[in-house]
Amino acid sequence: MSEILIRANGLHKTFGSTHAVAGVSLQVAAGELYGLVGPDGAGKTTLLRLLCGVLHPEQGEVWLGQLDMAHQPEQARQQIGYLAQRFSLYEELTVLENLRFFAEVRGISAQHWGPRSQEVLEFVGLAEFSDRRAGQLSGGMKQKLGLALALINRPRILLLDEPTTGVDPLTRQEFWRLIIRLLQEEAPAVLLSTPYMDEAARCTRLGFLQAGKLVCEGTARQLRARLTNRVMELAGQPYSLLASLAKADPGVEGVQRFGNRFHLRVQEGQLQAVLQRLAGSIRAAGGQLDSLQPIEPQLEDVFIQLSEGSAL
Repeated sequence: MSEILIRANGLHKTFGSTHAVAGVSLQVAAGELYGLVGPDGAGKTTLLRLLCGVLHPEQGEVWLGQLDMAHQPEQARQQIGYLAQRFSLYEELTVLENLRFFAEVRGISAQHWGPRSQEVLEFVGLAEFSDRRAGQLSGGMKQKLGLALALINRPRILLLDEPTTGVDPLTRQEFWRLIIRLLQEEAPAVLLSTPYMDEAARCTRLGFLQAGKLVCEGTARQLRARLTNRVMELAGQPYSLLASLAKADPGVEGVQRFGNRFHLRVQEGQLQAVLQRLAGSIRAAGGQLDSLQPIEPQLEDVFIQLSEGSAL
């Protein structure tokens, strides 16, 4: 069994009357990619800051490897590479100067930071831009530099807070190729938050945060399986009529539009009954029914249900 490198037990953090993290416990092993998902304000960034020691929990404990963050914070942080959601580079410094600064802050000696800088720049594809000022980099290149800075100390633990938000799809794919390669070559424990369900599907395991609580955890397949035989796809015209009739059906729990189609989440055991009722009601109302059929649930369907506060 792989070594557990991240272990959080009963973490709590409040800001005024807001309970940002409410009793979260989780574990991430070496070589594992754990994804945090949840709506804005669910507590994802606060949880990551608790794990890396930027914030201190009011209750609970964080262990990184064999080190207790509360009693050995400096030694524990030496194992971490952290890429914050709003990461700030020193834009007047060059790419290499940024790396040197962060390496020296980490206590990496002069004889080691130079070779390591070249190594990580080659890894992220920025070696030929080492003398370019950070302020002159594109958004995607800045994100890659952020990853290089997080890797400068050869971390056993990598914490990434929505690392691909705001970058183009090609850069997202390149960034993910780097993460997968890193897992294969160095096997760190990686914990990241993401708003993208296609990224979440790549994770070894997922944890869904809602109002500061970890309400659901498992592999993507396990989470999707909980909605088996409870999701159907509806297509036709006009959209407003289809949506209103679907919402009015007593067996339908949720209606969500996906492009030119709707996903309907139905109550357990009600799939066939909803199919028959809804097909009849749409035709009776003069609507055009192009398709009404059961489909395999997607992570988006699970995300929407949990965001609405429904238990799986």
